[in-house]
Amino acid sequence: MKPLLSILLVMLMCKPGYSQHHEKLRHSMVHNQIENRGIYHKATLRAMRKVPRHLFVPTHLRSNAYDDHPMVIGHEQTISQPYMVAYMTQLLQPKEGDRILEVGAGSGYQAAVLAEIVDTVYTIEIVKALGERAKSLLSKLGYQNVKVIIGDGYQGLASKAPFDGIIVTAAAEKIPPPLLKQLKDGGRMVIPIGSPSTVQTLILVTKKNGKVTTRELAPVRFVPFTREKD
Repeated sequence: MKPLLSILLVMLMCKPGYSQHHEKLRHSMVHNQIENRGIYHKATLRAMRKVPRHLFVPTHLRSNAYDDHPMVIGHEQTISQPYMVAYMTQLLQPKEGDRILEVGAGSGYQAAVLAEIVDTVYTIEIVKALGERAKSLLSKLGYQNVKVIIGDGYQGLASKAPFDGIIVTAAAEKIPPPLLKQLKDGGRMVIPIGSPSTVQTLILVTKKNGKVTTRELAPVRFVPFTREKD
């Protein structure tokens, strides 16, 4: 092995999240859980293969980080099933140069996946401890294009609007009007709608020439959309 190549390999192995074992698990996860279920968006697949999901779950659960189910991350919140992360990402049809708003940062995993594809991700988290943890981890992993905001995501982020895409990772009773307003014309929003006590419906929202269209996609289960108390 050439000396320069050897040095580069050592540098790579020292990067946060690098592990040949976890890399193999990620590739297996993408092939078996995601591609085999019909996810075809190349940028999404690349991002899912790259982001170290095991670093976004509690330490004692890392051995199961690439399994086919959601996982608890504390504060009554979860990190979504890998397939659901990929499915919702594909629905946004994200591309280079896009600005995306995420409501519900949680662990920061969904934001990291999007950050591998788009220009900027703004992600809002109402639980301060989760938001600070996600901010710290995303920074350590080098995601300079993710901006974490602690606050009530219902109001969106008007100062940075309009957004090419909006993704909501908690179930709301209805689509928040501020988010509709902040969606760019030609943009897409993916959001679960329904009561937290029942099965919800994943909704795709599109806006074209000022007209908003919604389409029901699939039954889902998400944690409830949390608001700040008056």
